[in-house]
Amino acid sequence: MAQILVVDDSSTVRNEVGDFLKKNGLTVTLAVDGQDGLAKLRADPGIKLVVSDVNMPNMDGLTMSERIRGELKNSTVNIIMLTTESSPTMKERGKAAGIKGWIVKPFKGDAVLATFKKLAGA
Repeated sequence: MAQILVVDDSSTVRNEVGDFLKKNGLTVTLAVDGQDGLAKLRADPGIKLVVSDVNMPNMDGLTMSERIRGELKNSTVNIIMLTTESSPTMKERGKAAGIKGWIVKPFKGDAVLATFKKLAGA
């Protein structure tokens, strides 16, 4: 069972984040968009943290987060957005969906590792 689900349509970002977390002892599952992320979360109830991009095809990260809370009725998984978006409107929508944090790319793993481990229960 994975501790962290990384959701990003960019294979470069997805692999960079996933590889960094694995290298630091975390169990990671990768998803290519919000639809894939929802499916992976349904399949693995052990996921404690979702790290997601906002802008993705098929389903964006904010919609995925809203569906995690609503459709899946999962209020316990922690959700962090890792995105280039910094719009106050998007951040408010994220806050309403229960998102715990908003990190603007580029990913600086060392700066967030302790927080990610805590949110993942590691």
